[in-house]
Amino acid sequence: MSTAAIQERDRITARVTKKVKQELEDAAALLGSTLNEFMVQSALERAHKILERDQIISLTAADSAVFFQALDNPSKPNDALKKAFAKYAG
Repeated sequence: MSTAAIQERDRITARVTKKVKQELEDAAALLGSTLNEFMVQSALERAHKILERDQIISLTAADSAVFFQALDNPSKPNDALKKAFAKYAG
């Protein structure tokens, strides 16, 4: 049996107005989905966008220049870094 087939499921409920429910049902129908499938997929897509946004670092043009300058011209390792490397590699 596959892992997906044995995953435990949980339930999420939401109370909405009749108008909101009808809009969601109409949108789901346009996609050929059930209301449940539509709501889960929509919520999951939104969650992914929010989580992805949290993992992206945005820099100004000036900050980007400093960052790439540091990558292109790294400073020489100091004694503490050399010691840490020796300990880690050792």
